[in-house]
Amino acid sequence: MKIFISADIEGVSGSTAWDETERGNELYDYFANQMTLEVKAACEGANEAGAKEIVIKDAHSSGRNIDHRKLPKNAKLIRSWAGHPFSMAEELDDTFDAIIFIGYHSAAGRDTNPLSHTMNTSLDCIKLNNQIASEFLLHAYIAAYLDVPIALLSGDAGLCEEVKELNENIKTIAVKEGKGNSTINLHPELACDLIKQGVKEILSKDLSYNRIELPKSFILEMRYREHKDAYKRQFYPGVIKTDENTISLKSNDYMDIVKAVHFLA
Repeated sequence: MKIFISADIEGVSGSTAWDETERGNELYDYFANQMTLEVKAACEGANEAGAKEIVIKDAHSSGRNIDHRKLPKNAKLIRSWAGHPFSMAEELDDTFDAIIFIGYHSAAGRDTNPLSHTMNTSLDCIKLNNQIASEFLLHAYIAAYLDVPIALLSGDAGLCEEVKELNENIKTIAVKEGKGNSTINLHPELACDLIKQGVKEILSKDLSYNRIELPKSFILEMRYREHKDAYKRQFYPGVIKTDENTISLKSNDYMDIVKAVHFLA
C-alpha cells in the first residue's frame, strides 16, 4: 500500500496565532514539532495497516518544518516547493492508494479557526462553484482528478464538518475548535493517539467509498483584500474582473482551475 500525506500547521493541536507558525519566532519550534509528531502518528497508523511506502509533502510556508529524523524509515519527505501547480499535493499521482491530510484548517471567510485562510493571506476568500473553498477542497479535487481516495483529515472542527458534508466516509479527527480569536485544543499526545488509530482503522477498510466526484464544470472566484491585486490578475488568460476586488474564471477542466490558483493566489 502506497500512501500520500499532505501536512500543514494551522490545524495541528494548539496552534492559535500567526507568530506560532512562522519560522524565527519564539514558539515556532514547538508547533513545528507538533506538526512532525502528528505526521509521525499518521505514518505509524499507516504502517500498522500495511503501508509499504509513504510520501509526505511538508505543505506549510517554507515547506521546511517537519523533522524527518522522527518519522519511520519508509517515509519520504518532500521539502520546499518545486513550483508544480499541485502545490500542497506535489508529487501525488494515480499510483497512490490513498491520501491523508494532517493539520489542515478552515478556509478564508470561515470563523472556525483564528488562522483561517486559503493559500495566501492576501485573499479575502476563494469560491468554487459559488461555495467558499478551503485548501483541503482544492487539493481533494486534485485527488479526485487522479482517482485517489481520501482516507482521513485531521484539523479544526469546522473543517471536519465540511469534509463530512463532502463525503461522510472520510475519517476526520478534530484536534481543535476555533472560537473567535481563541482555540480549544485536545492534549497534543491525545491528538497523536487519535490520528494514529484513525489512520490504522480507515486504511484497513474498503476505500472505494472514499472517492469524491468532480463537478462537471467550474466557476472559480478569487476575492482579494486589496483592489490592486484583482486589477493585476485580471490579465491572466480567461479571467474577468467582476468587481473592484474579485476576478473569475470558468472551465470544464479542473486542471485549468488548479493552474489559475497556482499563479493567481
